[in-house]
Amino acid sequence: MRIAIFTETFLPKVDGIVTRLKHTVEHLQNFGNEVCVFCPEGGLTEYKGARVEGVSGFPLPLYPELKLAFPRPSIREAIEAFKPELIHVVNPAVLGLAGIYYSKSLNVPLVASYHTHLPKYLEHYNLGMLEGVLWELLKAMHNKAAINLCTSTAMQQELTEHDIERVEVWQRGVDTDLFRPDLRSEKMRSHLTQGHPDAPILIYIGRLSAEKEIDRIKPVLDSIPGARLALVGDGPNREELERHFAGTPTHFVGYLGGEELGAAYASADAFIFPSRTETLGLVLLEAMAAGCPVIAANAGGIPDIVTDGINGFMFDPADEQGAIAATQKLLGMKAERELLRQNARVEAERWGWEASTRQLERFYIDVVNAGAMAIAA
Repeated sequence: MRIAIFTETFLPKVDGIVTRLKHTVEHLQNFGNEVCVFCPEGGLTEYKGARVEGVSGFPLPLYPELKLAFPRPSIREAIEAFKPELIHVVNPAVLGLAGIYYSKSLNVPLVASYHTHLPKYLEHYNLGMLEGVLWELLKAMHNKAAINLCTSTAMQQELTEHDIERVEVWQRGVDTDLFRPDLRSEKMRSHLTQGHPDAPILIYIGRLSAEKEIDRIKPVLDSIPGARLALVGDGPNREELERHFAGTPTHFVGYLGGEELGAAYASADAFIFPSRTETLGLVLLEAMAAGCPVIAANAGGIPDIVTDGINGFMFDPADEQGAIAATQKLLGMKAERELLRQNARVEAERWGWEASTRQLERFYIDVVNAGAMAIAA
């Protein structure tokens, strides 16, 4: 099958959406499909055998790491040459409009997927008054698709409640070969703690942005005697967070990749994730695969991953003491913590990228077959 993917973000950017797309594209190609990715220009022309059509854009003012790439006439030439049998728009916003347009004009079946909970992000950028308008725009775009995919049952329910139709859950995935417990090392512990490997290590890995609510980790850090915090990643909120955590034993590690990233997960004592806006929380699955116990807000798609007290701890995001109590409990129970590590790894092993992409391929086939039947009728 020839599949054109339109996405607002792709390599070289680092985030959960790009991680999912990387594995998805690779597996679709391995399954014998032909993929063409339309995305903001990032220097790539090919990835794992798939064609990459970069579209020039400019940085988003509120989020410079993201590029806005507007539809251009050159896209028509590329997509007509590719002759897709299906178009998949990922988080349709700007470039995704081109995918929706060409789906209609070329009479190609359309699939859409929802990965970023944009309406809930608005309040963190003082734009909460636009939430209703954004839901209407999302509904108008997504309801043009034959199927709308999301990454958790919580998001499926919320999208349906906002009148987005034909919503299905695209199952989670994680690389259990890269993220594994045996990468735990004293060298990485020393790096994360700036030379204090015996201290309790709290870790956050992901974007340093306002909607992740990383500032809420500070009271947790303050409540654990001798604990140190490692923030792995980067983003538009880094300077503000550096001011917020000034005077605390916090290390801004920056980006890590490959086995270094796997070792960071495996070497920490607890992964702290306060975000309330997650459609899934892929980093939680990566932490669990690495055997790092997770402490996360009971919100969004997180309950689909974490079973409280079994493979991690969840806390009420409205309770300011919730994360503190959960972290103190976790670090205070050595034997139970080892069981949590084991259970977390077992849960992660259920969710490989190959199975996730096979499910996606079945969705694609169903959509294409339904379109063919409609034409025949």
